[in-house]
Amino acid sequence: MTSLALASGSPLAAAAQPGTLSAAVIPGNHPLQQAWTAWKTLCVTPEGRIIDGPQDAVSHSEGQGYGAALATLFGDVETFERIYAWTEANLAVRSDALLAWRWRSTEMPHVNDRNNASDGDLFYAWALVSMGRLMGRNDLIVRATDIARDLARTCIVTHPDGSGALLFLPAEVGFDFDGGYVLNPSYIMPRAMREVAHVTGISDLDAAGQTGVMMIEALAQSGLVPDWVAITANGLSTPPPRFSFDAGYEAIRVPLFAVWSGNPQSQAVARYLAAVQANSDVAGSITVFDRASGRPKEVSNDPGYQAVSGLVYCAATTGFGAPIPQFSTNQPYYPATLQLMSLVAQAEMYPKCVPL
Repeated sequence: MTSLALASGSPLAAAAQPGTLSAAVIPGNHPLQQAWTAWKTLCVTPEGRIIDGPQDAVSHSEGQGYGAALATLFGDVETFERIYAWTEANLAVRSDALLAWRWRSTEMPHVNDRNNASDGDLFYAWALVSMGRLMGRNDLIVRATDIARDLARTCIVTHPDGSGALLFLPAEVGFDFDGGYVLNPSYIMPRAMREVAHVTGISDLDAAGQTGVMMIEALAQSGLVPDWVAITANGLSTPPPRFSFDAGYEAIRVPLFAVWSGNPQSQAVARYLAAVQANSDVAGSITVFDRASGRPKEVSNDPGYQAVSGLVYCAATTGFGAPIPQFSTNQPYYPATLQLMSLVAQAEMYPKCVPL
């Protein structure tokens, strides 16, 4: 078992400062609106359900949260309202304020597992606080506050080492074991956690986000940040066998979210870029790396994955222009969403990284 220390003195602890709220919305006349329209055609039903086609056309709280957040960033109130209405009617079925993580059209009941997914809840709350402030909708702020409060109650726990550091669990149920927890580094979206905490007053979200950033930086000291990791009183280690320790489809969000949160100099970003550049002769975009060696294990031609590496490279270096391909609907929900997020982050925060 590989053991990694979670250093409390990580340089990222000081860098993770409370951020300002998202005030920028992609203007209605911005060229990126065309990509937003295309993404909606690919992923959003008239009722407001975001469909993950390759996953048996299911819907999940992740997709609903991503869709609501993107609708807010694009100032698309009508689409936001449809996504919000569908989500409230179909996923807000728990006894608390959180969302059930998955909805299947082919099963009755459509929700057969009421466990939540904390990243879906987080992005959904981020969308609600952002749209609530943009539109002066206090009801959205209240709903987001309820979500944040229940996230803190059910999915934030203290570090097993007794330090009092707060950890962000992937869900209420299923990620604890004797002596520790299993965590997903890509569930840490520092900017969203800061902003939701700022608006709702649920400060534990920001604190857990800061611990998450320190965890990510500690992991990056010895290799690529993995999809999943175990944490015990002794530190970070390989997770149980059913959880991937590769740097794969989950972990690709880590450098994207670091850059989108204003931290392109993250060690996790540097590790990811080094692995991409070391395999520059590989055709396509590497979607799964062996964590320790950096060798590629899976490759995709979907442009969304290239968009992430292109943005991250430009944001972390001194060059101008980024090799971000034109948005395409000829790809599934997940890479299409990563591509749109990359384009939004570029337009909002990295003007030097104009797509080439």
